[in-house]
Amino acid sequence: MGKEFRGTIADHPDFDAGSDAEALYDAMKGFGSDKEAILDLITSRSNAERQEIRAAYKSQFGKDLIDDLKYELTGKFERLIVVLMRPPAYHDAKEIKDAIKGAGTDEKCLIEILASRTNEQIHNLVAAYKDAYGRDLEEDVIGDTSGHFKKMLVVLLQGTREEDDVVSEDLVEQDAQDLYDAGEAQWGTDEAKFIMLLGNRSVIHLQLVFDEYQKIAEKSIEDSIKSELSGDFERLMLAVVQCIRSKPMFFAKRLYKSMKGLGTADNTLIRIMVSRSEIDMLDIRECFRLRYEKSLYNMIQDDTSGDYKRTLLKLCGGDDDMAGEFFPEAAQIAYKMWEISAMTKVQLRGTVRLYQNFDPASDAQALRKAMKGFGTDEDTIIDIVAHRSNAQRQEIRQTFKSLLGRDLLADLKSELSKNLQRLILGLMMTPAEFEAKMMKKAMEGAGTDEHALIEILVTRSNQEIQEMCSAYQNAYKKSLEDAITSDTSGHFKRILISLAQSIIIRLHFFVQFKELADACNADPGDLEDKFMSILCTRSFPHLRRVFQEFVRCSNKDIEQIIKKEMSGDVKNAMFAIVRSVKNQPSYFADRLYKAMKGLGTDDRALIRIMVSRSEIDLFNIRKEFKETHDASLHEFIQGDTSGDYRKTLLILCGGED
Repeated sequence: MGKEFRGTIADHPDFDAGSDAEALYDAMKGFGSDKEAILDLITSRSNAERQEIRAAYKSQFGKDLIDDLKYELTGKFERLIVVLMRPPAYHDAKEIKDAIKGAGTDEKCLIEILASRTNEQIHNLVAAYKDAYGRDLEEDVIGDTSGHFKKMLVVLLQGTREEDDVVSEDLVEQDAQDLYDAGEAQWGTDEAKFIMLLGNRSVIHLQLVFDEYQKIAEKSIEDSIKSELSGDFERLMLAVVQCIRSKPMFFAKRLYKSMKGLGTADNTLIRIMVSRSEIDMLDIRECFRLRYEKSLYNMIQDDTSGDYKRTLLKLCGGDDDMAGEFFPEAAQIAYKMWEISAMTKVQLRGTVRLYQNFDPASDAQALRKAMKGFGTDEDTIIDIVAHRSNAQRQEIRQTFKSLLGRDLLADLKSELSKNLQRLILGLMMTPAEFEAKMMKKAMEGAGTDEHALIEILVTRSNQEIQEMCSAYQNAYKKSLEDAITSDTSGHFKRILISLAQSIIIRLHFFVQFKELADACNADPGDLEDKFMSILCTRSFPHLRRVFQEFVRCSNKDIEQIIKKEMSGDVKNAMFAIVRSVKNQPSYFADRLYKAMKGLGTDDRALIRIMVSRSEIDLFNIRKEFKETHDASLHEFIQGDTSGDYRKTLLILCGGED
């Protein structure tokens, strides 16, 4: 039995090429054109049918349909309609030609096309390129690229990957070991081994290799590639791995990056929406919703306009935002995602470390000198405070008091101002003092910063929460639990108090995924109670297994159930727990992105995360930021802040990715 059709555009019933050609001619004759008739007809025909229409148009009217469409239409709408009218191989050929012509090379376009096409599609592309431009594609790629990046592109251009039914079970373990030996197990990397294996083995075989690799390396093949390779070669190999894992997820990520932030990468958006509309657009939609908690349909709706938008939405084929169940592809991806999350041992890395040759007395004297007399030497303060670990800063505080009889925090507060003051003071406090202050700030005044409360309580360990509660009591003569009780209400209050009590119970996860599945059919109040009782009291490793089995037994998306059945702060808190369980550095990366995108900066959130994570996992957060938002955290901070405040944040950031 053939594979189920997963596209959104199929052959049209009662198709008549001559009649369609006449309808398009009528839509374009006279003054102006009927754009609605053009887009409705073209988006409801398959590409093979469009080629028949083009031939019929030529024979009936003696004109080239694409030329007429170019003449009648304009802008992005014209580009999209023209792409729909081209045969897929010829469009891929044109995209690659455009990517390598001129002064610069669009490496991302080359990577996307060559990493994702089947052997047959590659062969058709090479032939179409030769036919359209009279040139050899391989020669042009060789002439425009270099190094290991060029070598891998050439391998992919051969279109000789083993077919999916070729699985050499006796080679799975050996290939996984060879990849490990070529990278993680040695100083330097044997790139040729990566190229040979990832460029030629079948998709099914490599999926098994990746599973075996995870067991050997205790990290994913993606993490190893990120640590062993660099530049365009790293991006190409990651794209190949992502396509082997799941092409729909690969394209979902590419679509998201094409639309997020300021401006839209319309060439990428058009290329993917057209090329996948007859292959796997339904699966891409589901993967998009699974990863980004928003439907592809809604993102297109928000990011585009006019006839261009209407055409893209036709190719998209529907809105998944209110769906609660997975398509088969997305269910497998979700299950695998939780499995990888449960198995992977992530090495967390901060960006601020112990300062070598540390002398607290010398630092204390230097800080006092920087604040004495007229004016303040901010550079010296920043250089010392941002380059010492928190433990070392506490030694400086004590030494400052014993040597000079002064309170360092009070002196810094009087000498600095605005965001720089808040940032430096945050760095000089103990983590528990700082967290207690952030909780206090989130609850004082007229409004409550619910996102800050959620972020802190969801992501801290039992010990960190206990120390924060003690610091809160000491500083404000009131228990944190009482403060939460007086400032919040309902289920949200109960969630926060449950998290603040830092009681983690470990029960057998097979019981709990069934409880969660049963709760999906309960009344909203009962559902929230059941989700709260499990999500707020179980360890993260435990919850990863629960969420994995939840997918298997219910075919439901835990995040989509939360989105569909809950609202307000309760929904935000539950989301934060699931996101943290899935990938905590990614959760913080998203929080940093939201703190800086758009008009204005949420400086309190920016300071809170940069200070609290600088010695724990800010390096990991940086990597997730770059992966998700296609821009470095360093770039965002540079563009969104200024002066000494920016300088300090960039030191904490620890580098440019």
